[in-house]
Amino acid sequence: MTSVRPVTTLLYTYLEAATHQIRMNSFQPTAERQSVLEDKSSSEVKSKSVSQINGHRARQDFSSVYNRDLLPAESGEEVTKNFLLELLDILFSYICKSFKRSSKVLDFHHAHQLKDGLDGFTLALPDEPENLEQLLVDCRDTLKYGIKTGHPRFFNQLSSGLDIIGLAGEWLTSTANTNMFTYEVAPVFILMEEVLLRNMMSMIGWPEEEGDGLFCPGGSVSNLNSMLLARYHFFPEVKKKGMAALPKLAILTSSHSHYSVQKSAAVLGIGIDNVLLVKCDERGKMIPAELESSIITAKGAGLVPFYVNATAGTTVYGAFDPLNDIADICERHGLWMHVDASWGGGLLMSKRHSAKLNGIHRASSVTWNPHKMMGVPLQCSAILVRTKGILQECNQLRAAYLFQPDKHYDVSYDTGDKTLQCGRHVDVFKFWLMWKAKGSTGFEAQINRCLDNAEYLYDKLQGRADFQLVFKSKPEHSNVCFWYLPDSVRNLQVGPERNNKLHTVAPKIKGKMIKEGLTMIGYQPLGDKVNFFRCVFSNPATQREDVDFLLDEIARLGSDL
Repeated sequence: MTSVRPVTTLLYTYLEAATHQIRMNSFQPTAERQSVLEDKSSSEVKSKSVSQINGHRARQDFSSVYNRDLLPAESGEEVTKNFLLELLDILFSYICKSFKRSSKVLDFHHAHQLKDGLDGFTLALPDEPENLEQLLVDCRDTLKYGIKTGHPRFFNQLSSGLDIIGLAGEWLTSTANTNMFTYEVAPVFILMEEVLLRNMMSMIGWPEEEGDGLFCPGGSVSNLNSMLLARYHFFPEVKKKGMAALPKLAILTSSHSHYSVQKSAAVLGIGIDNVLLVKCDERGKMIPAELESSIITAKGAGLVPFYVNATAGTTVYGAFDPLNDIADICERHGLWMHVDASWGGGLLMSKRHSAKLNGIHRASSVTWNPHKMMGVPLQCSAILVRTKGILQECNQLRAAYLFQPDKHYDVSYDTGDKTLQCGRHVDVFKFWLMWKAKGSTGFEAQINRCLDNAEYLYDKLQGRADFQLVFKSKPEHSNVCFWYLPDSVRNLQVGPERNNKLHTVAPKIKGKMIKEGLTMIGYQPLGDKVNFFRCVFSNPATQREDVDFLLDEIARLGSDL
C-alpha cells in the first residue's frame, strides 16, 4: 500500500497549507505547499502513514456542525479542513480494503433491504439538514454496501481496478468543477484533450494533418456520434430536413457487436429493423464474405447501406474483426467504416498485441475507451474521426451566449459546438495524469500483464476435467469463456438434457458467490451456447493466485449441483 501514502500525505499537507493561507488572506497553494514540504524531509513524509499524521490532530465532533458551517461560511476554514480530512480517512480505509485479498468484494443486500433502511443507513431525503457526523456515516455506509471494483478478485466487468493516480486526477477534476465547452472556462483541460486525442490518433496510424475527436460519456455515446457523423457525411441535408428527406438507410454490424449499435440506430430514426446483423465464425469474428453478401442483398431490397461497424474486442468473446478485409469491402461499396475499439483499443499501446488491430488506420472513425483496458477511472471514452472538421459541421449551432466569434482568443479551441452535449464533464485530466505517471511503456506493461493472466487462466482450464472452454483457441484479448461441469453434468451425454442442466449451473453458482462476497464474475448465454462464465482481466492488481482462487471458489460453490 506504499503507493497510496504519498497521495494522501500530500493532500493532508496541502489542506494544512491552504487553511493557513486562507487565514492570511493570500492563498498561494503552490508556494505554500513547497514551503511545507521543505520543512519536512522527503523521508519523513514518506514514513508517516495517514493514521500517524491524523494522530497530531484531535478528531472534531461534527454532530452539531452543518453544511452551513463549511466554506464559504465566514471562519469556515478549519471545520472545512477537518471535515475533508475525516472524509479522506474514510476513502483511504476503503482504498486499502479494496486491495486486501482478505476483504470481501461485496456485502450484498437486496434492493428492498437497502430501500427499507439497514443499520441506520437510509436513502430517504430529509426536509431539514442533517449534521456532518451523519453525512460521514452515510459516506462510510455507501462504500460498505457497494462493490469493491478495484479488488483483485473482481472479474465481473470490463472496467475494473483502482488506479491511485487516476483517483487523484478525479479528485482534482471535481475540485475544479468546470465545463469543457469553451476555452475561457477550461483552458488547460481543453489543451490536455487535444494532446491526448492527437496521441491516440497517432497510435491508430492517422497522419498529423488528419483527425479530430472528443471525449464522450461512454462508448455507447461515442458509437452514437460515429453513426451521426456517417449519416451527415453522406446526407448533410438531414441536419435541416430530417429523415423524411433521406432514402431508407441500413447499417451493418456483426452478430457479436455491442448493443449500442442497435440503440444508436433507434435514436437516430434509422430503426433497429434496418440494422443488419452479419454472421460471425465460431470465434466471434465477422465473416467478410457474409458482410459483402449482406450489403448486396440490402441494396437489392431497396435499402441504402452507408455504415459498417467493425469490432476490435467484442464484449463477450473478446474477438477482433478482420479490419483490413472489412475496409476493402467498405471502400468497394463506398461505405463509412467505424471500428468500435471500446474494449480492444488499449492493445494499441502494446507492441506485443497491437497487430490484432491491423487495418484500424483505414477506419473513418474509432471508439476507444481508456476506462476499460487502460484502467482510467470511469468514465473516459473517446470518439476519434479521420475527417477533420466534420464534428463541427455536423453539430454546430453557434449558440450566441457561448460561442461568440469575436472573443479575444482563438475560438477554434471552443470545442462545445462540436458535441451533441452542451455541458461536458472533464474526463481528460485523470487520463493525462496517468499517462504522465506511467508513460506509454507503463500502460504497455499493464496491458501485457492482463493478457498474460488470461492466458494463464486458459492454460489452467485446459488441465481441469471439471471445466470446459467455450472455444478451444487461445484468447485474443483478456476474455476467457468457460463452463463449470459438476458431476451431475459431466455424467450426462451431450444433448438437450445436458444443456438444460448446464444452463442453470452458472446462475446458481453466481447466486452463492454474491452472497459470500469473496469474488465476482459474470455469465451469459450467447447464440446457441447455454449460460457460461466470462472472465475478463483489466485490473493490474490481479495476480495468478487470484485466478487460482476463482477456479477453486467456483468448484467449491458448484460441487453439490
